[in-house]
Amino acid sequence: MLIAMKKSKWSVAFFALLVFNLAVAAAQAQTDVALSIYGAFHGSTNGNGVEQSPSNSAGGMLELRHISNPLLGYDVSYSFNRDNQTYSNSSVVCPVSPSSCSSSTESVSANAHELTADWVPSLHFANLRPFGLVGVGLLLNVPAAGQATVTTVSNGCPMCALSSLTTSTSPTQTSTKPVFVYGAGLDWGLLPHLGLRLQYRGNLYKAPNLTKIFTSTGQFTHSAEPMIGAYLRF
Repeated sequence: MLIAMKKSKWSVAFFALLVFNLAVAAAQAQTDVALSIYGAFHGSTNGNGVEQSPSNSAGGMLELRHISNPLLGYDVSYSFNRDNQTYSNSSVVCPVSPSSCSSSTESVSANAHELTADWVPSLHFANLRPFGLVGVGLLLNVPAAGQATVTTVSNGCPMCALSSLTTSTSPTQTSTKPVFVYGAGLDWGLLPHLGLRLQYRGNLYKAPNLTKIFTSTGQFTHSAEPMIGAYLRF
């Protein structure tokens, strides 16, 4: 009888612990959709005789996120921003005859579309949830037009007395690159189902090749994206 009572007590304790853990997990669980605005800040790269300079711009991002517990969370996201690219000769060496010295520049207006899937570890206390993220995705750079303008400056070196400027057009093309994403942020609950999301996301990818007259630098480049947005919790 005594052994049976002890087993019964252990069973009740185990069941109570299980219910408690489930309740804690349910309290920490979160499914939400978020909309954020951000600034995309880029750096220039050099390679293959080309200097490539992306423009800084503003953008927007839509996220769907589910968090089950501190270590089990994920989200999928779509973001959009202008990502104009400027290609130019990274170095111009004037020959003995300066009359054949020239440099070219091409600016391609483009839009960047990014799709990612991310792992989101987090903590939860009070109405705050700090989180990290790491993930992978695809970055699609789509030119706004099928042609871009190329500007060529002849006799453009410092030793040249005269210079001339000519323009022409060159075909453009879409570029699709894999992208590695990392970042961190904070969810701040303002109402039971509404909150503020502050985060930073960094993207690492190879420079896109959007023109056929220049090659891409072939170098890895980085974009920094500080964000602010709001989330709606289900």
